Amino acid sequence: MSSAISPSRILMARVGAAHGVRGEVRVKPFGDDPLSFCDYDTLQTSDGRMLTVEKARVQKAMVITKFAGIDDRTAAETLNGLDLLIARDALPDLDDADEFYHTDLLGLPVEDPDGKPVGRIVAVPDFGAGTLLEIAPPHGATFYVPFSRTAVPTIDLESGRVVVAPPNDYLDGEEDDDVEA
Repeated sequence: MSSAISPSRILMARVGAAHGVRGEVRVKPFGDDPLSFCDYDTLQTSDGRMLTVEKARVQKAMVITKFAGIDDRTAAETLNGLDLLIARDALPDLDDADEFYHTDLLGLPVEDPDGKPVGRIVAVPDFGAGTLLEIAPPHGATFYVPFSRTAVPTIDLESGRVVVAPPNDYLDGEEDDDVEA
């Protein structure tokens, strides 16, 4: 049985292939600290299992992980492709007003500085050059804006409101005549 990820659960990592014959697996972490998923007593898998990390070590972009009770390659292979989740309320409070959990931004309505609806946040990717907000407008393809104070001057989680003001009249589809080639 597979259960959908809900807003009350946070995706921390995804299990990949088995690693060796002693029950270890490769885990792709999501977040700034690759070992952050190890900070929680129990992780729930997307199929409802509960797992506890016994040991973990970073190896390149993956974390080689041994879960309690997963003692051989056959058992490790049953975890391949499963998401590792925690309860949203298990995350620590953020101290800085300019820090956000991606999950808190997903689905928020976006408007321009004049209050005109622009769309909803559907992803918060970072392809290597900085964090972006992916916005799905009511019609047409999604688009990205830099997740910076200039392009996103207002994020009000309490009222569920995000204001984007990307440069060069991006939302209007106008080109900036002052840019020299």
